[in-house]
Amino acid sequence: MADDAPHGLRIARPARWALGRVERSGGFVTRMTWHLGDGSSVRWASRAARRRGRVEIRDADGSVTRVVGAEPATATRLARVNLAAGIAFMIGGSLFALGPLLAQLGVGSVRGVDMVYLVGGVFFSAGGYASVVQASNAPTDIDEQGTLRTTTWRWWAWWPRQIGWLSAAVLFAGTLFFGVSLVAAFASDLTARQSNGWIWFPDIVGCICFLVSGHLALVEVCHGHIGLRPRELGWWVVAVNQLGSVFFFLAGLAAFTRPATSTVVDLGLVNWGTFVGAVCFVVGGALQLAERPDR
Repeated sequence: MADDAPHGLRIARPARWALGRVERSGGFVTRMTWHLGDGSSVRWASRAARRRGRVEIRDADGSVTRVVGAEPATATRLARVNLAAGIAFMIGGSLFALGPLLAQLGVGSVRGVDMVYLVGGVFFSAGGYASVVQASNAPTDIDEQGTLRTTTWRWWAWWPRQIGWLSAAVLFAGTLFFGVSLVAAFASDLTARQSNGWIWFPDIVGCICFLVSGHLALVEVCHGHIGLRPRELGWWVVAVNQLGSVFFFLAGLAAFTRPATSTVVDLGLVNWGTFVGAVCFVVGGALQLAERPDR
């Protein structure tokens, strides 16, 4: 067996496979090809392997002849953690959509709305952590038939050189910043400066983390050349979530409290931007449920 650790990958593969094309973006490897002795080749793509446990077998002309799935135990594990992440994002997104809707319509108390946001934030953080777990258990062994497997199950790993893991880790960090903001929202009698420091600042940092995570995911799924790929489910998952991140960011900017008046910049944009962004994450979570290994 051999590996391609110098390229930032942790994949053990048959030694007789000759390394071919290595596709990079910003120092991250998103796709690699190994050539076999019979003229065929094996193509590994970061997101497809991490999310679906798949590699492609191609003939001498470069046409896909078959897709090889992960071995059953690995496929089951990846599917389960993907299900957990997708459902968590759907529930969290639904609550984040409900919160601003209640606030905009004046239904319920301020504390009630804050509680809806807080519970939604818990589910967002759960989805973020599940995404890190999935990335930490991306299959790392590939056999002669092209079957991927994970040898050891991990609840955490440190793989910053792998773009999929980094995207998930930055997303998780963003949910934690959101959590700080959501907890601070329960404080009373805050000055404009305190509100901006304890609520607005961690919120906007969380929004930036979401945007950075989404950009990394787009780079991964598009292999460096960001564009439209409507035939790929992974692209739809990433694109819809990134659209949601943009709306979250706009809502975050509008939530800044003016020191002179102690009012936010634009309450309507705060509520509707959060609502639309949250709906995008619900849709992204639903789409993610289908981006799973074949078992």
